[in-house]
Amino acid sequence: METRNVLNSRGILAAAVSAALLASAPAVAEDSGRSFEIYGFAQADYIQDIGGRLDPDWDDAFRPSKICFDGACGEDGQASISVKQSRFGVKGTMPTGSTTAPLSFKFEFDLFGTGVDAGQTTMRLRHFYGEWGQILAGQTNSLFMDIDVFPNTIDYWGPSGMVFYRNVQIRWTPYKTENSHFAIAIERPGNDIDDGSIRTIEELEDVEVRNDEELPDLTAQFRYGGDWGHLQLGGILRKVGYELRPEGSTGRWTEGNELGWGINVGTVFNVLEKDAIRLQVVYGEGIASYMNDGGMDLAPSADWDAGIVTDLEAEAVPLMGVLAYYDHWWNDKWSSSIGYSFTEVDNTNFQDPGAFQKIDYASGNVLYYPAENLMVGAELMWGERTNNDDASEDNVRFQFTVKYNFGITL
Repeated sequence: METRNVLNSRGILAAAVSAALLASAPAVAEDSGRSFEIYGFAQADYIQDIGGRLDPDWDDAFRPSKICFDGACGEDGQASISVKQSRFGVKGTMPTGSTTAPLSFKFEFDLFGTGVDAGQTTMRLRHFYGEWGQILAGQTNSLFMDIDVFPNTIDYWGPSGMVFYRNVQIRWTPYKTENSHFAIAIERPGNDIDDGSIRTIEELEDVEVRNDEELPDLTAQFRYGGDWGHLQLGGILRKVGYELRPEGSTGRWTEGNELGWGINVGTVFNVLEKDAIRLQVVYGEGIASYMNDGGMDLAPSADWDAGIVTDLEAEAVPLMGVLAYYDHWWNDKWSSSIGYSFTEVDNTNFQDPGAFQKIDYASGNVLYYPAENLMVGAELMWGERTNNDDASEDNVRFQFTVKYNFGITL
């Protein structure tokens, strides 16, 4: 699912200019409780599809859900060179006059256009939030997500079968220690709806379908950790709704909703000196919009009598995702990451034959760190999309990356 943006490119640029002006202000003494850091990286990716083809708007990210069928997107084996992964951010703290905690903030964007900017190199908001004490408000990683299971890959999108979603939220963290915490949040709702084959019904031929988002999503997270790694449990409850009416009508909308819910269990085990085993299993209904890739939250299901639809209703689509990766350091300058991930849904009986059913994703890489703040790497990826009618297409991709990190603390 694409990350929703709350600022357009002009708004982000204005915020970046404001941050730069703030950075140019005279430095403040350390004991003032103020800090300011500028950070990011410049990254160039050479991407070569060896077999298969993705939707051209997604040439620079390996999303198996975007694999095209039957040559619909043109010839196989396309190449691309991109700087979309490059990133810029500022973060810091400000005094509040309170003895309990300072105000911390973070603002970060990359250049990977999505939504109406899909395929473009344009500013996209990643994080923009403030936090004081137990309260955080703004856009950042969803509590349903475990960011630390993301392996050390250079592909922008990463493994499909994990929860990965940045969302606007108001978060409360009543319990927090050095290694553990518990937090709950209300997050911005947003449903992905598949209207399936409903237009094959005569009275619904010209129906218009849209999301109905009456309530925020409720998320929670508990983490327990130590030198060995961590174990995290995430949960979500959401009202997944829809509205429909005849196309062009100005009358009332007919609405309905289903309960969406999910459980996400993630863990990282630290092994040897610097290695890590990263595992995640997620299951739920109506949670596809929180997944890294693939699926719909809501879809129609039907009953028949003598070939005639007698009962049509919406169903929160069941989904399961799995990730298993191993990150290994050969020495201080060389590392590798290898693993497999999948996302699979239980399609309803009234989704189209071409509806998404399953994604398989596997990758392996070799990364070299010749100097501080410099990385050069190569990665091989394989992905396959399977549809509701069991038709499938796959793709093999090679990526070569050069990355320069930068940062300054004022």
